[in-house]
Amino acid sequence: MMEMSIQHENSDTNEVSGSRSCLYDLFCSETPGLDTLSQRERWMSSGPQKRLENLIRQAGNKYCADCGSLEPKWVSSSLGVFICIKCSGIHRSLGVHISKVLSLNLDEWTDEQVDALVKLGGNTLINKKYEACLPSNIKKPKPNSSIEERYDFIRKKYEFLQFLDTEENLSCPFVPFHAKNSSNSQYNSSNNNALHNKRHYDKVPTKNRFGNAFRNNWTKKDSDHKNAKKSNSLVGMIEFVGLIKVNMVKGINLAIRDVMSSDPYVIISLGHQTVKTRVIKNNLNPIWKESLMLSIPDDIPPLKMVVLDKDTFSTDDFMGEVEINIEPLVSAAKACEKSSTIESIQLGKLVANGDNTLTKDGIIFLEDGKVKQEVSVRLQHVERVTIW
Repeated sequence: MMEMSIQHENSDTNEVSGSRSCLYDLFCSETPGLDTLSQRERWMSSGPQKRLENLIRQAGNKYCADCGSLEPKWVSSSLGVFICIKCSGIHRSLGVHISKVLSLNLDEWTDEQVDALVKLGGNTLINKKYEACLPSNIKKPKPNSSIEERYDFIRKKYEFLQFLDTEENLSCPFVPFHAKNSSNSQYNSSNNNALHNKRHYDKVPTKNRFGNAFRNNWTKKDSDHKNAKKSNSLVGMIEFVGLIKVNMVKGINLAIRDVMSSDPYVIISLGHQTVKTRVIKNNLNPIWKESLMLSIPDDIPPLKMVVLDKDTFSTDDFMGEVEINIEPLVSAAKACEKSSTIESIQLGKLVANGDNTLTKDGIIFLEDGKVKQEVSVRLQHVERVTIW
């Protein structure tokens, strides 16, 4: 089964403001009726999805932390920021060691994940930290900014930490736009000392560092130069129109690749993105029941699946492949984007016939506010009949 969500970003922008209070305190102060311990405990026990919805409604989280787009639908659970679909693609290109992106609608949230998000503080607090030293000559992206502009800013902000408030009383290497000194000579003198301190800091591993703990200013500049050359090939430079959640359920009657059985797993790709399931040992009828996420590029390529047999001492054996056209699913999701219908309804279907690999009609339907499609396909380029 496949589920997907489509969001289109609002072109309006808004300044994010707030205090350094933690998001939980901010929520309690802004929400009538949460001023007693029992009421706060009731909120804490209301379930992860309900608590997440409450967090989304907070002032700073109503806008993308990086470009200001209205009603962001994604969040970086590792950084604690709510972001729009366009900026989420850039965050994914940074790697999960820097920013782990989750969908507010499609992912299943746990109490522990929401607790961690609350502790991080939300957009207002995180931006005060990661944009504390934002220089006047660098502007934040806007909702209509290009992918290149977003990519450059987000990498500087979260990967290279160029605007970071280190919380260790280090001097900023830049003059913040809100505190620029009118005396250039005084600034140049103090800036030299600040740059020396920051170079020393860059060489020291800390819990706030991501990636290489020994990265310094020279390597940052060198990395900037190298990455500029290959940025056009990165997934983060691609415009995304939505997110698709693939629930890989099971395989039936798969091909034998070992003596009596196989160790199958599935690689799923969409454009330049690739994810894979776990390996099921010694099973020709594997049951995965795994959920895998991919972003949908603007050109909407087919969803490709390749089944392989895992081998320890040799190349993994091919067990079959198939392509699935997801354009009807995307079109249905776009059509239902503004719908307020809560009833389960059928939106369309792909008819199984000799021109496709479907083993039965693929029904597209709306359920719980999500557009879904159940797909059962026959693997191709395999020597025996295989049902998927």
